Amino acid sequence: MTYETLTLEKNGRLAILTLNRPQSMNAMNGTMMKEIADALEGLHDEKELQVLLIKGEGRAFSAGGDIKAMMDPTNPLDIDTVMGEVSRLAKALYTLPMITIASVHGAAAGLGFSLVLGCDVVIAEENSKLAMNFIGIGLVPDGAGHFFLKERVGIPKAKQLIWSGKVLNGHDALALGLIDEVTAEGRAYEQAELAAAKFLSSPVKAMIATKQILHTQHVHELERVLALESSSQSTMRRSKDHLEGIQAFVEKRKPSFKGE
Repeated sequence: MTYETLTLEKNGRLAILTLNRPQSMNAMNGTMMKEIADALEGLHDEKELQVLLIKGEGRAFSAGGDIKAMMDPTNPLDIDTVMGEVSRLAKALYTLPMITIASVHGAAAGLGFSLVLGCDVVIAEENSKLAMNFIGIGLVPDGAGHFFLKERVGIPKAKQLIWSGKVLNGHDALALGLIDEVTAEGRAYEQAELAAAKFLSSPVKAMIATKQILHTQHVHELERVLALESSSQSTMRRSKDHLEGIQAFVEKRKPSFKGE
């Protein structure tokens, strides 16, 4: 299958999914969200594949949602449709019967960070910029950001990270337990390939079975979180704080939020 915003390569038991909008730092527009969801759902039927490596083309993994697309008056964003695609994406990733590895360089922000956190193994370069920064434009995390953060660091720390929108480098993220390995600049993909090769030379079928045992019991919780994220995001998109956050972003100024 040919994609507009992605490439998907299959090499033996390994698949490589590349986010491919480098001119936009792989910011996710509606097309990319749908294509990632389609690709991940399609991989569920690829019984011979056992490891999936996800990376970004160009200068970043993904800068998150495409704010310019959010503001395009000629093609208004249908938030309910978008949240449907984002929910498909997150559920397909979490339930995928493969070991998933994220190779992170540059920015992994917002929805891009949710995608990273949904992977089984996260390898990031030391100068990466990782942030759950929805709060900066008056939104809540989506793409199961609440769920994946809670799984990684627990509820109290998840709240702090979401509310602050703090940007973390690789070492900071590793210290918090958000990622699994930090590498030197320019080395994340190389290390991800080595990790993939190690899994493929291990009893990976048993490892995948363990993943499914641990994940299956939480799928209903994931579905509830996705439904809550979708309804909350729809509400937040209509808030005055979100409109102010978007306007401030465009005007390159500090937003003036009023809790409305």
